[in-house]
Amino acid sequence: MTVLRRSAAVLAATAVIGAATPAMTATAADDPSPSASTVLPSGLFGGTDPKYDGVWRQSLALLAQHTVGLTSAAKAVDWLAGQQCANGSYAAFRAEPTVACGAKVTVDTNSTAAAVQALAAVGGHDDAVGKAVTWLKAQRNKDGGWGYSPGSPSDTNSTGVVIGALTAAGESPDKAAADLLAKWSLRCDEAGGGGLAYQPDKKGKLAANADATAAGVLGLLGKGFAATAGKAPETGYCANSDKALTPADAARNGAAYLGLTMYEQGHLVSALAGAKPQPDYGNTADAVVAMAAQGSTKPARKPYAWLEAHAVPWAKQSGPAAYAELIFAAHAMGADPRDFGGTDLVTALNATGPAPAAAAEHTEKKKESSGTSVWWIVGTGLVAGIGIGFLFSGRRKQRQP
Repeated sequence: MTVLRRSAAVLAATAVIGAATPAMTATAADDPSPSASTVLPSGLFGGTDPKYDGVWRQSLALLAQHTVGLTSAAKAVDWLAGQQCANGSYAAFRAEPTVACGAKVTVDTNSTAAAVQALAAVGGHDDAVGKAVTWLKAQRNKDGGWGYSPGSPSDTNSTGVVIGALTAAGESPDKAAADLLAKWSLRCDEAGGGGLAYQPDKKGKLAANADATAAGVLGLLGKGFAATAGKAPETGYCANSDKALTPADAARNGAAYLGLTMYEQGHLVSALAGAKPQPDYGNTADAVVAMAAQGSTKPARKPYAWLEAHAVPWAKQSGPAAYAELIFAAHAMGADPRDFGGTDLVTALNATGPAPAAAAEHTEKKKESSGTSVWWIVGTGLVAGIGIGFLFSGRRKQRQP
């Protein structure tokens, strides 16, 4: 994600990686140790200081595991649920979750909405989800949208992620919020035509932003992070209308803008102040999800192929949320995240946190099965007089589910 982000983590991360995403964290094995003041909980994904993105990266990791059919470790889910404040909101991270949230705890809509999407998916936390939804609804601005912090002006990114949370919680489609996003869609005959603005400037002028467009398209469609492919549109081109754009029109135009923006290079580019433009892996993955969700899977193939060829080193450096974003992209495109350009994204994600329950059970069964088969073969070999020269190193490693 760019500096115009869904998560406060970007502010801390952009100085480190330049092509920001809301979870610029790395595994404990790859990155420096967390700050001395932070003791990482055993249930937390990632090995870096969670101060700015703990809830965000945990939420995306759990949702990604659920998306590929895994049951997340109970302690990982419990950690996320335990971060919730009594009023239902979430902060980016609470070092002392047993202490009541006070004025010094800075809660935000993005962390709360991400947690809702994750907890609603894994199930068993209806009360927590319900309280979070109630809190989110109370933070709605008069224009129908949401800002990052309570009381801040509405922005496309925050509005999009909150819509995804409400949908995940079983709420009816949010027409007022979708209509607001449609108003922030630029006309096709303007610069950045079809794109959505992060928010109007002080004079009400709109400027297209790829990060905001990806989040906005999902919001316009009423979908969350783990979206599936939609029906292909009759036209993939941006189209103006004499009337106010409907959410469906704005979503189609937004997808067209993203496709056109990535047409030549196959990816989005970050342009942070004072930094040399470079590939923006996180935003490219988000754009692929948005395009596929809208039904534009054909033009999304090129950026998806680019991600397969280039994004794995970025994800390895960046950590669980980055792996999750790539898994969401594969999921939306109907591809196999266990064979992402030759990399198993699921195994890589699992390695950054507590092993999912299904994987842990499979490992134990594998050990038992291997032990039994080895001794059966040894016994058979002795009886037959063949000996015990077995090629253990050549055994095929079973893939985790």
